[in-house]
Amino acid sequence: MADFTSRERVRVAAGTEDARRRGAGDVVDDHVRARKELRVEDDLANFAEDVLVLSARGIYRGHAGLRRLWLDLEEQIPAARFAYGQPVAEGEAALLEWRARGDGAQIDDGVDSYLVRHGRIVVQTIHYTVRRQL
Repeated sequence: MADFTSRERVRVAAGTEDARRRGAGDVVDDHVRARKELRVEDDLANFAEDVLVLSARGIYRGHAGLRRLWLDLEEQIPAARFAYGQPVAEGEAALLEWRARGDGAQIDDGVDSYLVRHGRIVVQTIHYTVRRQL
């Protein structure tokens, strides 16, 4: 497995042969790094252009759908600060637990699952419950 820095991983994700060799764990690790560093546009390189995201709140397709999803989450939990667990990955699949705290709301049960093919996320499922803070 190649050892890439965060910036190199994003460049690799842009479609080189090395990108196709990234496993689910590598891709989700890079996704988490990009989210922590607030590099939303760079994070899109971790997702297939036709990615499918399933959530109880709706179905999101492609990079435009991801942007909409991220905006929807920001509306539900403004100024969110996220905490991520250690991703668990095997083969093409990965799972990530997360929490978030924001202005007047929190999420304690965030769980994302991923299907990764050719070094990109092709399917993601998301589950979370927004709780209002008093």
